[in-house]
Amino acid sequence: MPGPRGMRGGYLTEEEKANKPKVTKELLIRVFSYLKPYWKQLILALGCILISSALRLLPTVLTGRIIDEGLIGRDLDILVKLIILFLAVTVGAEVIGVLESYLNSWIAQHITYDMRNKMYAHLQQMSQRFFTTNNQGDIITRMTSDISGVQSTIANTFSSILSNSMTLIVAVIAMYQKNWVLATIGILIVPLFTIPTRSAGKTRWELTREAQEVNDEVNGLLNETLSVSGQLLVKLFGKEKYEYEKYEAANGRMVKLNIKESMAGRWFRVVLSTLSSVGPMALYLVGGILMMKYDADLTVGDITVLVSLLGRMYGPVNSLLNIQVEWIRSMALFTRIFEYYDMPVEVKNKENPVIPEKAYGNVVFENVDFSYDETRQILKNVSFELKSGNSVAIVGPSGSGKSTMVNLIPRLYDVTGGSVKFDGVDVRDLDLGYLRSNVGVVTQETYLFNGTIKENLLYAKPDATDAEIEEALKKANIYDFVMSQENKLDTMVGNRGLKLSGGEKQRISIARILLRDPALLIFDEATSALDSISESKIQEAIDPLIESRTSILIAHRLSTILSADEILVVKDGQIVERGVHDELVKAGGVYTELYETQFSKALKQMSEKDKQ
Repeated sequence: MPGPRGMRGGYLTEEEKANKPKVTKELLIRVFSYLKPYWKQLILALGCILISSALRLLPTVLTGRIIDEGLIGRDLDILVKLIILFLAVTVGAEVIGVLESYLNSWIAQHITYDMRNKMYAHLQQMSQRFFTTNNQGDIITRMTSDISGVQSTIANTFSSILSNSMTLIVAVIAMYQKNWVLATIGILIVPLFTIPTRSAGKTRWELTREAQEVNDEVNGLLNETLSVSGQLLVKLFGKEKYEYEKYEAANGRMVKLNIKESMAGRWFRVVLSTLSSVGPMALYLVGGILMMKYDADLTVGDITVLVSLLGRMYGPVNSLLNIQVEWIRSMALFTRIFEYYDMPVEVKNKENPVIPEKAYGNVVFENVDFSYDETRQILKNVSFELKSGNSVAIVGPSGSGKSTMVNLIPRLYDVTGGSVKFDGVDVRDLDLGYLRSNVGVVTQETYLFNGTIKENLLYAKPDATDAEIEEALKKANIYDFVMSQENKLDTMVGNRGLKLSGGEKQRISIARILLRDPALLIFDEATSALDSISESKIQEAIDPLIESRTSILIAHRLSTILSADEILVVKDGQIVERGVHDELVKAGGVYTELYETQFSKALKQMSEKDKQ
C-alpha cells in the first residue's frame, strides 16, 4: 500500500481547486494537436496497451484450467503445457509492456522537446518588459517543471486511462463468461472497496497537509533563529527562552500530527485488509452454494479465477477514480504553458524590414513618449539629435528615465508615442538583427557567461581572429591583465564572472562590444558601481572611444560628461536643459544642482591632480 505521502496525488489543494481550468473543446484540440506529428508511434503504443492489458489477465484465466484440468483432472501432459503457456504469456505481456513503456516515453520526450523548443524560442522574442515585469522563477518553472509535468501526463495519465479501462473491460468479460451471478456479486463489491480507500486517503491527505504547514513553520524558526544574524539578534535581546518555547510548541504540534497520520494509515489498512478478504470469501461462499446446492456448472478453478480477477480489479478502479484529479492537474499545466505561448510578441520585425548597406550611428528622437503601463508615463515629448561621430551625455536624478531613453534605440522596448530614428529610418522599420548589431551597450550590471574570457568575447563575433581579440582588449585597457593570467584568454571567469573584479568584468564587456564594432556605443552608468581605481582604468578605455565613435553616455563622472559634445539634462522623463557644461552651470537649473551636489567635488579633485 502507498505510504502517507503517496495518497496526496488523489486530492486537489485549495489553490488547485480555486484555479481549476475550464476544459473546453478548443483546449482539448490544442492539447491533442501535439500528438498529431507522432500518430504512428501513438497507434503502436495504443496497440501495445490493449494487447498487454489482455495478456496480463490471461495467466489468471489459465490458473483455473491448471487447477481443473491439470491438478484435479490429474493430467500431467496438460498441466505441463498449461504451465509453459502460462509462462510464455507472462513473458510476452512483460515484453510488450516494455515496448509500451518505451513508446510512451519516446512520445512524451519528443512532445516535451517540441514544447521546450517552442517555449524557449517564444521567450527569446519577448520584449524586455516581459522579463522586468514577470517573476524569473515563474518563467523558469514554465520552462522546466510545467513542461516536465506535461511529459508525465502524456507518458502516464493517458496510458493509465487506457490500460486500466482495458483491464476492467477484459476482467468483467472474463468473469461473466465464467458465471454471471458471481461476476455481478464481484462488481457490486468493488465500489465498497473504494469507499474506505478514498475516505482514508482524504483524511491522510489533510493530516499530511497540516503536518507540512507545521514543518514549514519549524523550518522557518530554525532558519531565522539559527542563522548568524538571527542568533545575534536573539542574544542581544535575550530572547533564547522565548524562541525555545515557540520551537517546542511547533515541534509538539508536528509530533501529534505525525502520530495521527500514522494511525490513520494503520486503521485504513485494517479496514482495507478486512474488505479485501470479504470479497473473495463472498465469492467462495456463493460459489460453494451454487456448486453444492444447485449443481451449477462451476469448478474449483472457475471460482479461483473469479476471485483472482476480482483482486485484479481493485487497482484499476482506484486509479480511474483518481484520474479526474490527475486530468485537472494536467489541464492546468497545459493552460499555464499556453498562457505563455499566447503572450503577444511586442517587439518584432515587420514583414519586409529595412537593411541598409552601412550604418553611421545617427540617432534622432522625435517627440518620444513611453510608458510601461497606463498608470505612469516614463518619457514625455523627448526630442534630440545625435550626429555620426559626436557624443552626447545624459544626466539627471535617479529614476528620471535616462536608461529608458537609450533602451528604446536597440528596441528593448518600443515607443508609445513619437519615433526613434537610426540613420534616418524609424527603428521599428529596421531589421532587428541589423539594428542590434550596430548598437553596442555597456551597462552598469555586467553579465559574463560561465566560460573562458575568449568564449565571452567570441559571443559578440564568433569568427573573430586572435589579432582582433587582442586589439579589442587593448582598446578596453584590459590586455595586460588578461595576458598576465596563467591561462591567458582561456582563463575561466566563473558563474556571472565572479572570479573577476567588477572593473575587470566591465573592461572585458567593453572589449566584447568593441569586437562587434557597432556604429553607436552606449555607456549606461558603466563605472558607477566601481571603486576609484577600477573606475579610472575604465575611464582610460572610454575616453578615446568617445573621441573616435558616435557615443551616448549616461554618467555620474564629471570628466566623462565634459568630454561629450552636448549634455542633456533629464528630469521626470523630460529633457529640461541642454547645452555644454559652462552654460548649464550658469543657468542655475537642474544641472547646477547636480553640479553642486555631485560634480564640483570631482572637478576640484581633477584640478588638484592637474597641478601635481
